[in-house]
Amino acid sequence: MYFLPEKLDDYIVFHSEEEPELLQQLTRETYQKILQPIMLSGPYQGRVLSMISKLIRPKTILELGTFTGYATLCLAEGLQDEGEIDTIDVNEELVDFQRKYFNKSNYGKQIFQHLGSALDIIPTLDKTFDLVFIDADKPNYVNYFNLIIDKLNSGGIILSDNVLWHGKVIEPINEKDNSTKAVVEFNTLLKNDKRIETVLLPIRDGLTISRKI
Repeated sequence: MYFLPEKLDDYIVFHSEEEPELLQQLTRETYQKILQPIMLSGPYQGRVLSMISKLIRPKTILELGTFTGYATLCLAEGLQDEGEIDTIDVNEELVDFQRKYFNKSNYGKQIFQHLGSALDIIPTLDKTFDLVFIDADKPNYVNYFNLIIDKLNSGGIILSDNVLWHGKVIEPINEKDNSTKAVVEFNTLLKNDKRIETVLLPIRDGLTISRKI
């Protein structure tokens, strides 16, 4: 979803850092072979994720929703030399695709894939995190937050994607639209939870940055 006029959006993208060649290759193959390629973070948001990670310099990252690994590789660019990413996804068919590109990058040995439900996997991870990226099924966003908040280090960052949800968050909500209801509930939670401070950015479909106090 793009909320800015196309010409202004093009200007913003043009004057931002360019997408690395490996991610261009990943994007091409995703569009050639994978269903719903629109789920990719894309070059502009990818550069935003990369920049945030580089500013934080995390030692540990948790990603919920790997898809084909585009955002994973963007976040990895800011990792400390001995840092690690745990990334979770439910789609078994994408595991080998992800690993191929992870191994082509400089971060292959630092990326650990987990296959299954994040609700089941998160409690088994015996570590805390400096940076968390939530980009999975929207109805569970609140559940994910509740599972990760105590695993987030003080000063740690949660990045939450799609928080404007195609603009539906400000429209009358269809009672059957569980995803929109969940995103609205999640945004309210981030606003009101005293353990974090939050700013919502109108980047693509909405990206929230929440810092644990």
